[in-house]
Amino acid sequence: MKILFLAAEVAPFVKVGGLADVIGSLPLALAALGHDVRVAMPRYASVDPSHYGLEQATPYFDVPLGLGATAAAVFEGKLPTKAGGPNVPVYFIQNQHHFERPKVYGYEDDNDRFAVFCRAALLMLPRLDWRPDVVHAHDWHTALAINYLKTIYKWDTYLGGVKTAFTIHNLAYQGIFPQSWLKQANLDEYGLVFGDKYDVVNVMGRGIAYADAVSTVSPTYATQILTPEYGENLDWLLNYRWGHLWGILNGIDYDIFNPATDRYLAKNFDQDSIEARPVNKKNLQEAKGLRVDDRTPIIGMVTRLADQKGLDLLTQTITALMERNVQMVVLGTGEYYYHQLLWDLSQRYPGQFAVELAFDAALAQKIYAGSDFFMMPSQFEPCGLGQMIAMRYGSLPIVRHTGGLADTVQEYDWITDSGNGFLFGPYEPSHLLSAVDRALDIYNQPIQMQKLIRVNMAKDFSWQNSARQYLDFYQAELGL
Repeated sequence: MKILFLAAEVAPFVKVGGLADVIGSLPLALAALGHDVRVAMPRYASVDPSHYGLEQATPYFDVPLGLGATAAAVFEGKLPTKAGGPNVPVYFIQNQHHFERPKVYGYEDDNDRFAVFCRAALLMLPRLDWRPDVVHAHDWHTALAINYLKTIYKWDTYLGGVKTAFTIHNLAYQGIFPQSWLKQANLDEYGLVFGDKYDVVNVMGRGIAYADAVSTVSPTYATQILTPEYGENLDWLLNYRWGHLWGILNGIDYDIFNPATDRYLAKNFDQDSIEARPVNKKNLQEAKGLRVDDRTPIIGMVTRLADQKGLDLLTQTITALMERNVQMVVLGTGEYYYHQLLWDLSQRYPGQFAVELAFDAALAQKIYAGSDFFMMPSQFEPCGLGQMIAMRYGSLPIVRHTGGLADTVQEYDWITDSGNGFLFGPYEPSHLLSAVDRALDIYNQPIQMQKLIRVNMAKDFSWQNSARQYLDFYQAELGL
């Protein structure tokens, strides 16, 4: 099977969120199963060709945009892999005007930028003499590639008939632009489609409407987005596509997230040597200025600082949490309001509450390995990777029952000795605190605590399982 992935960000080249981790890992897992998988992304200013060994794969060619065109070329690299691992080419779309900028997202002309990317990614294929069986687009930034394949290139001698799949990583970000922009995208003659409402163009809606099959990143989220509460005004369209909508849980890279080999840890360990975890707990306390005390439980968070991630709920409960004699470490960036508020909390509770307002991969690993509990009180969470990484490192999850969190964490039951974490449903402070209290009950029972840690560390959240489900998805929905 020949599969082309399209994404706006790919780890390790560019990472803004979890999407980059998915595209940096899933193609390798599919390639390891014997398939020809390739990836395309824009070449942003931060992607240095000399650093990644990129080589120009095509001459410059014209990409239509509005009444004119812009010039693009393709540079080729590959996803990093271990010796003997599969080779996954990465094609970088080079266009100085649209992509050589400091940021990945957040420009007024993002609509033009990603239209150019989508069109160029299709135009490169005959120039590379490689025709995929399926173009698999991810999130709104790549949805127009599907739109183009099903309209402009529907009867093209080279691209006509290529199957399409579209994956929703976060339905909240849809790419909504004025209807007049259709002319700039060269789609005006095809008019409005499902998803376009009230004189606007909804780019994600177009991906959902035109794709041969649609997926999202967890089974529970696939069900939730069919409802008005989670559907972000596209629930009606998703219900229309329901028969071709799958929920496939993301995985994590077990080579990167491995406490037995992680170079950032003070002491490595595995599920048979969890007695080494307290060394990492002490190291985390020292690194973040917390009171060094192995008897005090630490709750960790590695998150984007936004309401969606439950930061409003956290700030409503922080006084009650501190009164429970726990320590907290929060790592992340996001809304300035939370930057200021969390910094103020670190000053109010010195030695008990610590915050790092940055993206710090080393500290993230230390939090996973050194915390006793990992909190994700999200309003909604399409999949979530943090809870899976935390369990891999022996930190027990305290999460809201939503999306992928509900698919990976089950409430611990003292009577049946089943489950692997602590959940709450209603988005209210009292319910979050109740879940914390149940977690602290386990903390006070060291034998049960260690047993639960080992249960979680033995779980398999690797990409191999997810890759096989994606193959089933392609075969069942696309006939490949």
